[in-house]
This record gives sequence, structure tokens and C-alpha cells, in this order.
Amino acid sequence: MSQKRSGLLPGLLLGLLSALVCSACLGAAVLFQRSLPEAVTGFGGGVPLSLALSVLIALLVALTIGAARPRGLVLLPFAALYAGGAVVAGQIAGSALMIGAALRTPPAERDVPDLSDVTVANLTGGLPDALSLYRQPLAETWAVWLYIAVAAVVSLLLVTFGVLRVRRADRARPAEAQESPEPEYRAPFEPAQPPSPKPAPDLFTPRNPAQD
Repeated sequence: MSQKRSGLLPGLLLGLLSALVCSACLGAAVLFQRSLPEAVTGFGGGVPLSLALSVLIALLVALTIGAARPRGLVLLPFAALYAGGAVVAGQIAGSALMIGAALRTPPAERDVPDLSDVTVANLTGGLPDALSLYRQPLAETWAVWLYIAVAAVVSLLLVTFGVLRVRRADRARPAEAQESPEPEYRAPFEPAQPPSPKPAPDLFTPRNPAQD
């Protein structure tokens, strides 16, 4: 008898992979933000753009987790953790690379960052300053924490909706459709149906020559 899979382990692995990819993309966006038009990065102080990136990360993480069709509520906090962690990792990685590159080459002597700035030396050199951003007062870093919270909450709500939809569909499906019976074992060359037995001859009934 087949059992339904909870989708917990595939959801965890897919969500982690999606979070890593999203953090790398966000780090690249932070590093190369000077390459974008000023009208985009400067609109609203950059808050709308960063919020849109947080929502996009939440959507990607939630959709990736939902591909496993999870049924358990255990995965919900992990969805928020993955989305929020992707924003944190992307912010730290991008800021560290940008700070490390600026320490090695002054901004006045360089136009915009390029792929040559993505080095381990720049990452480790700017990592302390990038981490210090989270130790500053909340009045100065409220936007940073807002991006993290938006990504976590949106991903949590989306995955919750997906889990409840899958569980509702399972309850609506009849029990016989949920559990398919195992196929009956049949020997090779065994007929699908046994031959119907012929009626035993009645010795006391006279035979009809036309039927013989």
C-alpha cells in the first residue's frame, strides 16, 4: 500500500538551494548597483527597489519549496528562515565586496565595479565593516531589518497557503483514490481470467444430437 510523501526533505533541500542562489544574486545587485540608472536606485532612497528584491526572493524561495508539495507545517519556519537568511547573506556579501574593493582601489580612481572585484580578498577585507551594519542602532538600520522581515513574512505566508491547499486537496480526495491497491501478483503466461468451467454432463438427461 503506497503512502503519501510529506515533502519535508525535498522542500528543505530545494529551499536551501534557492536561498543560496537568491543570496548570490542579491549580493551581485548590491555590488553592481552603481551600474543601474540613478532614477531606479535613487527613487525613494532605494527603499522601493530593495523591498521589491525582498519580495522577489520570498517568491522564489516559496515557489521552490512548493514544488515539493509539502504537507507538514514543520517547513513553515524554515521558509521564513531561508528567505530572511538569503537577504542577510546577500546584503553582507555585496557590501563586503563593495567595501573591500573600495579599500583596495579608491572610488575616485574607478568607474563602476566589475567582476574583478569579486575576490576572496575583497570579501574578507570588507566583511568586518559589512557586519558592523547590523550592530548599529535600529533608528539608522531600520530599512535593512525591514527588507529581511518582508522577505521572511511573505515567504512564510506563501508556503503556508501552499501547504494548506495541498492538505485541503488531500482531504477532498476520496480514500480509495488516495491509496491505490498494490497490483496482484501474476505468474508469467498466466491468463488474466481463469477459464470458465464447463458444466458437468447430466447422465440422466437424454442427449440432443444437434448440440453435439
